[in-house]
Amino acid sequence: MTGKETARYGLARVLSKRGLCSRSEAERLIRDGRVRLDGRVIRDPRHATDAQHASIAIDGAKVVAVMRRYLMLNKPRGLVTTLRDEQGRDTVYRCFDGADIGFIAPVGRLDKASEGLLLFSNDPAWAARITDPETGPDKTYHVQVDCIPDDALLRVLRDGFECDGVSMRAKSVELLRAGEKNAWLAIVLDEGRNRQIRRLLAALDIGVLRLIRIAIGDLQLGDLPKGQWRELTVEEVAALGGD
Repeated sequence: MTGKETARYGLARVLSKRGLCSRSEAERLIRDGRVRLDGRVIRDPRHATDAQHASIAIDGAKVVAVMRRYLMLNKPRGLVTTLRDEQGRDTVYRCFDGADIGFIAPVGRLDKASEGLLLFSNDPAWAARITDPETGPDKTYHVQVDCIPDDALLRVLRDGFECDGVSMRAKSVELLRAGEKNAWLAIVLDEGRNRQIRRLLAALDIGVLRLIRIAIGDLQLGDLPKGQWRELTVEEVAALGGD
């Protein structure tokens, strides 16, 4: 690319990159004819657009890049990680009711039954670095299981195994404490497959009683109350997803 050339992306992607809305929401706005590019209505979400200099308006209001936001939430159990749920279930956005934070999207996911550290941002490039399975930060979980794992079982979890043609493993597994019928494990993952811990344990006939994500990289959940959120510091943002 020469100095005079600028990056061009699909119009929906440009709207998302400016932190205004999700790409799927941008696609809906474009198809509904509510978006003008340089004064002209565009209905193709993939229309090539100058990412830096294009003049874009939605419903007649000019779109400008919004302030980047980076938040962490202590997700309660029972909420789904989505902006809107077709089944009408409560979502994680309930935790932001009344907060003037504009559009933010989850960075990764926790399933309905899981709890703990969940990130949000309107910076898609930063979010992509966090969720990259190759280079993203490790994720640490405390998991209560319905058995007392012995050393052999812990070794199987660490070494990994093939299940239905899929390689399943944890980066590390440590026994935290054990009771009479169940135990708590610390499990670290270095990739982010859907429901990975539950699938890994289910393959060994181990039931999950609770699953709490306590850290992403060096960022700790700490004593943030359940259902509460806070802004990340500049240092935390850079440490998690810096270029």
